[in-house]
Amino acid sequence: MASLNVGNLGEYLREQRRNAQLSLRQLADAAGVSNPYLSQIERGLRKPSAEVLQQVAKALRISAETLYVRAGILDERERDDLETRAVILADPSINEQQKQVLLQIYDSFRKENGTGNAPGGAISDDDPEPRDKEL
Repeated sequence: MASLNVGNLGEYLREQRRNAQLSLRQLADAAGVSNPYLSQIERGLRKPSAEVLQQVAKALRISAETLYVRAGILDERERDDLETRAVILADPSINEQQKQVLLQIYDSFRKENGTGNAPGGAISDDDPEPRDKEL
């Protein structure tokens, strides 16, 4: 069977599994997938779904987004954006309204810098931008 083009996902998974001191069987059990299937993923013979990657990431206690990027499911810039949003939303020291304002500012800076709006962003192209009115 030929190796699929899934980047270095398999090598990365193997390295993470070994760092966690888990056998292939232990990780497969923890992730709820079969041992042979996980072995094929590690060898680059299978491209797992996002759901399987999420289960594996949870079992390894690593970021699912990192696995999505390595599998080619998610662009690295999208991952960075999602992680930034997650940090803002998880901050217990600011209230919900403050979080939304921060996300709006973040979106406006991304738009200004030409990186576009992220999925679920608070600002869309239809939203009018605040402008100083000339009198």
